[in-house]
Amino acid sequence: MASSYPVSSFSPPLQASGWGLPSQPEYPEGKAIKKGSYNLMMTRKILVVDDTRNVQVMLQEYLQSQSFEVLLAADGREALEAFHSQSPDLILLDVMMPNMDGFQFLSRLRAESDIPVIMITAKQQEVDIIHGFELGADDYITKPFRLRELLMRIRAVMRRVSLLEGETPNLTVGDIKLNRDKHEVLKQGETIDLTPVEFYLLEMLMNYAGKVVRHAQMSLYLIDHGFAGSETTLKIHIRNLRLKLKDDLAHPRYIETVFGVGYRFIDRNP
Repeated sequence: MASSYPVSSFSPPLQASGWGLPSQPEYPEGKAIKKGSYNLMMTRKILVVDDTRNVQVMLQEYLQSQSFEVLLAADGREALEAFHSQSPDLILLDVMMPNMDGFQFLSRLRAESDIPVIMITAKQQEVDIIHGFELGADDYITKPFRLRELLMRIRAVMRRVSLLEGETPNLTVGDIKLNRDKHEVLKQGETIDLTPVEFYLLEMLMNYAGKVVRHAQMSLYLIDHGFAGSETTLKIHIRNLRLKLKDDLAHPRYIETVFGVGYRFIDRNP
């Protein structure tokens, strides 16, 4: 076992190119987080609990490259301290650790919180996996694992929690209203017929109205929803979305191109 390391917080993003993955963050920064909310586009703080230093560093660097703030703990006791003092949004938890192992930590944690927990461990026996879920784990991934797969699992867990917590179904920016539950978009009260891809792109842009959303971020968002995410395809969908919104390309009222970077939905709310 590795020696114990103090709980740490890191903020500057590091490059993820060493893994052949995009170094740009998945989503724009700057959204406020409601206490207890786990909206997958808003979460910023993840607690990594593992007593192996190289695993800590690998996860720290990759998650920072995706704009997450990362807290580190080397055992269950440090993790409890970090949970109470730093209020993380999700926990990645190893099982085999000194002082207090992952199962003991999870049992203590569930007595006071339902924060999402993904167990990351070399223990692959069915009995261990079942025990983790019985204690309240939200997901379980065995080592070795792919970083991109871990990211998808993190986002999937946050999406489930967000739905359980009753994410608001409506987005309104200027005269455009988007209803997630009905999968409906209205412009000045009139229905705009959008394809599923166009709907998801508009939803993402409206979520970050006034902020630039990068090409790579939008492509990954489409891939996460099961669609092709090439930049060429993205441009076609944005063009069609503009046509349906009857936007003026020379003087846009809705979707503005930030050349070489991405797109911005113009925030006309007072």
